[in-house]
Amino acid sequence: MALCRRLARLAAHLQDPRKVAAFQRLCGVEGPSGWADAEQRGGVRAPVVNGGPPAAEHPAGNGSVPGGAGPPQRWRRRPRRNSLTEEDGSQEFSTRSRFLYYLFSLGTELGNELFYILFFPFCIWNLDAWLGRRLIIIWVWVMYLGQCTKDVIRWPRPASPPVVKLEVFYNSEYSMPSTHAMSGTAIPLALLLLSYGRWQYPLMFGLILAFCWCSLVCCSRIYMGMHSILDVIAGFLYAILILVVFHPVVDLIDNFNLTYKYAPLIIISLHLALGIFSFTLDTWSTSRGDTAQILGCGAGVACGSHINYIMGLKLDPPPDTLPLSLSSLTVTVFGKAILRLLVGVIVLLLTKVAMKKATIPLACKIFCIPHDDIRKARQRMEVELPYRYITYGMVGFSLMFIVPCLFHFIGLS
Repeated sequence: MALCRRLARLAAHLQDPRKVAAFQRLCGVEGPSGWADAEQRGGVRAPVVNGGPPAAEHPAGNGSVPGGAGPPQRWRRRPRRNSLTEEDGSQEFSTRSRFLYYLFSLGTELGNELFYILFFPFCIWNLDAWLGRRLIIIWVWVMYLGQCTKDVIRWPRPASPPVVKLEVFYNSEYSMPSTHAMSGTAIPLALLLLSYGRWQYPLMFGLILAFCWCSLVCCSRIYMGMHSILDVIAGFLYAILILVVFHPVVDLIDNFNLTYKYAPLIIISLHLALGIFSFTLDTWSTSRGDTAQILGCGAGVACGSHINYIMGLKLDPPPDTLPLSLSSLTVTVFGKAILRLLVGVIVLLLTKVAMKKATIPLACKIFCIPHDDIRKARQRMEVELPYRYITYGMVGFSLMFIVPCLFHFIGLS
């Protein structure tokens, strides 16, 4: 009992928003005038929007403003607003370090869609499709379990004040655990576990890369004011637990996706069922759409991999070339890699836009949902689930099958 009480006190200590605010001050972030007084009083009032009077429930914006070196200066900037929640709040704040602001912004982007749509395609098209498929399998399960756990635990984001919110894009989601910390832990560790021995590089280089990657992402979530220290630690440990479970069976899962006759039917049904289950865990939030998006992407990649195998389109490096090395990198090879990434990502983005234009009106028509206000329509499961699942399923399928076929056709293989 005494141990349980000590653990409970430690958890409460790590969840204290004042610890987040202290880390932000250490990094040179300061809130509007009167912020420190509000923190000392321990009160929670609505943050200041655009330097004006307090406004209810308008947390600070994403990237609300980098400062420069030297004395703090006040800056204003529109945040990256979530189109579904219409959350706004270009909260005025000051920072002494422009470098830290951009460094931690980079860390946050390592857990966002922009990074995923560049990293996974580059890995599959230019480095090692075998490695890319397995990374996506682990990523899908890590993110799915993390998002579902958020909706079960339902802990709110750190209170503001005392925390200065530098981001609002995911503010409608729950806080525990940090899925950014989970992906920022799982991807570099899985990359190390799967690539070491298959690729030639010093083990110390892989360990340092994984440590820096993980640390940057985890610290960025505290800097942005989106997670408590406890959220980040829980996300880190949860990701390691999931890796321990899934890493030994990832080869079996990938082999099933490639070779089993009815794999596409089972994959699509399973991922869709998991998406429907996640939508029943809580009321609407952006995490539900993100969960369907992740599941759709995973299903599309798995189905594309299966079609590749059936048609004999081999993306994996030949066994006689293992272990792989970067020593053969030339200007020509690098140029073709960048060209493949540019052409391929354009195709993926066009696929995403086209499927979005088609699926949302179609879902609204099928389920008789008014689509005059797309934002409200997308907050209905009947619209958001098929839109995200089908759209990102096609993106994943294009990533694994359509784009490689295009490369083969235009001579970029």
